[in-house]
Parts: sequence; C-alpha cells; structure tokens
Amino acid sequence: MKARRPPGPGDLHERIAPARLAELRRVAPSGEKLDRLTNAFGLLADPRRLRMLSALQAEPELCVCDLAAVAGMEESAASHALRLLRAHGVVKARRWGRMIFYSLYDERVRGILDGSIPKTRSR
Repeated sequence: MKARRPPGPGDLHERIAPARLAELRRVAPSGEKLDRLTNAFGLLADPRRLRMLSALQAEPELCVCDLAAVAGMEESAASHALRLLRAHGVVKARRWGRMIFYSLYDERVRGILDGSIPKTRSR
C-alpha cells in the first residue's frame, strides 16, 4: 500500500475554499501595518535587546547602566537600543534628574516576551 504524502505549501490553495482563501488574504496585514509589525518583531530578534527586556520583566524599572551591564554592551549602544525599543512602543522611559529609567510599556509586551500573546480587541 502506497503511503500518502503530507500536503506541502504548494498544495494549500487546493485545500482551502477560494472564498475562505480570499478572506484570509484580506485579513492578513499588509502595507504600513505589515511594515510596523516586521520592524517591531525585528527589534526582538536581537539577543542583547532580549536580555534587556528579560531584565525588565524581572525588575519593574532599570537605568541604562544596569541594562547595559545585563546585555553585556556599552552604555551608548544600550541607550541606542533602548531608543529604538521606545520608538516602537516596547519600553517607556521616566526621567529622574539626569538618570533615565526604563520599564516595559504594558502587559501586551510582557505577554509577547512570555510567549503568551494576550488577547486584544479586534478592530
């Protein structure tokens, strides 16, 4: 008896009804939203940034010098990484005199880092 091969990626369009396929393509992110998502997840692809974010999960707030030490990088490089994370809404900053303290932006970021993306309201 001949074994059936599992469906491959090229077979997908043959298995999904055309109307359902059109709906799935319609709801998939595109354009500016796709660019924002790609950039945000690209930020998380750097191991040093992930070390900093993991530290912020354990401590509610840390300064640049502490985050640089955790990530094993110079303060200027850590500051640049944090500036990128802040611009994309991953971390937030609080100034106290000359010091800047960073924390995770919100629980959604914590959920992504935990691997359990919280449910959000759609549209």
